[in-house]
Amino acid sequence: MRIVVAGSSGLIGTSLVAHLRATGHEVLRLVRRPAAAPDERSWDPPAGRIDDGTFDGVDAVVNLAGAGIGDRPWSGARKQLLRDSRNVPTEVLAGAVADHDVPALLNASGVNYYGDTGSDVVDETAPLGAGFLAEVCRDWEAATAPAALAGARVVLLRSSAVLSPRGGLLGRLRPLFSLMLGGRIGTGEQAFPWISLDDEVGAIRFLLEHPDVSGPVNLAGPESITNAEFTLALSEVLRRPAPFTVPAFVLRTALGQMADELVLTGPMAVPAVLQKHGYQFRHTTVRDALAAALDR
Repeated sequence: MRIVVAGSSGLIGTSLVAHLRATGHEVLRLVRRPAAAPDERSWDPPAGRIDDGTFDGVDAVVNLAGAGIGDRPWSGARKQLLRDSRNVPTEVLAGAVADHDVPALLNASGVNYYGDTGSDVVDETAPLGAGFLAEVCRDWEAATAPAALAGARVVLLRSSAVLSPRGGLLGRLRPLFSLMLGGRIGTGEQAFPWISLDDEVGAIRFLLEHPDVSGPVNLAGPESITNAEFTLALSEVLRRPAPFTVPAFVLRTALGQMADELVLTGPMAVPAVLQKHGYQFRHTTVRDALAAALDR
């Protein structure tokens, strides 16, 4: 397949491009500067501009663009950036997919679409939840509408926390746990949806190659766990005790609304669509995923 990838320089995008090429696909990367390599095409989402010819002969577009949700506290300006950095590129790409008759658009989203579900397990049929992140996901997904209306196959990639050896969540946690400063967050009973980087990119390739799948797809590992169970698994894999508890009030003081929506609550999301269509997970437990990511 000939595939255009937006957000190709990020944690997931870098691995996805390498994985797609290793499995025989041709990848064109959208970059927000003048194109400097044969596999690059320049674009400017706020201006609605993409290099001419970008979509010639393209079979699918994968859009992973968006500012990091947990990188900084959510000021008013940061919230607007989180929205704009997702909605604007998605609108531009969905319009391009429609205008150029591209058969498929795979667009990033998040399991935060479901809000806080407590201990209730949710699959892709669950309704929209409450909160800022749920609203972000709702609007992000809605921005794909022009592609769907034009007849393109649209897949909504509702990702979980990606466990990667190259930064991300584990990049922040590993130093703390290595110094024996790790511990559960709040009660530890909140859901912790996760997926290994190998399965994140493997599932995206699977969805590219299976034209019978469309709509929302939870990119989550098959083992449903809580924050306390994740903490225990990480402690065991690193062979470091994690005796501490980070009180909820401390996180709320430091992070404000982000604490309540991103770390103190979560959806118990399961990958029902992937399992229904026969995707074979490389890492079926969080311990397996952590051991692989941390080379243990």
